[in-house]
Amino acid sequence: MLFAAGFGTRMRELTATRPKPLVPVLGETLLDRALNLAEDAACAPVVVNVHYLGGQIIDHLAGRPGVQISDERAAILDTGGGLRAALPMLGPGPVMTLNPDAVWRGPNPLSLLAKAWEGDRMDALLLVKDRAQVRGRSGKADFRLDAEGRITRAVDETGSLYLGAQILRTDTLSAMTEPVFSLNRLWNRMIAEGRAYALPYAGDWCDVGSPEGLAEAEAMLREGG
Repeated sequence: MLFAAGFGTRMRELTATRPKPLVPVLGETLLDRALNLAEDAACAPVVVNVHYLGGQIIDHLAGRPGVQISDERAAILDTGGGLRAALPMLGPGPVMTLNPDAVWRGPNPLSLLAKAWEGDRMDALLLVKDRAQVRGRSGKADFRLDAEGRITRAVDETGSLYLGAQILRTDTLSAMTEPVFSLNRLWNRMIAEGRAYALPYAGDWCDVGSPEGLAEAEAMLREGG
């Protein structure tokens, strides 16, 4: 599932008349870049949720086969509520999710997650990178990893940043009673049970959440030729 329903407010004027997933990076939209990663990793089915200026995304995807729309234009549901709403299209079992608002240079993140997934001991596997090595993002780290890759919450800038790609079990989503909630609630439960893990990403990654991040992402891609 690709999370494409957000407002993109940090992008300022770049998202005044278009949704953030349709912002181009060196001539290719963030959404198309994310969909190409999903296609390359043989992900199916592929679901994209929409809210803010969602009609533009629906029109953009009209000619792209194999992509289904989870329409949240009536009410945005956050990541947890959005994923739960899309489950009838995604089907049972663990799912991959990807945030389109980032640019990758290196191995396909979804392929790496699929190869590293161990369902007998994992309820979540998040792709991360050391906080000091990420581009386009400031602030504290998200997680710390133990020797086996289990995660706990970080409390400062020391640790790893979640890169917006994961594999996640969805069995307990139905137990959430609120229509709108974050996947952080699910992560917290999995962390407490010792079943949330992270996989460090060795390639380059840049957050595209602001005009400054967009410029940095384009510079990163040019570095790679």
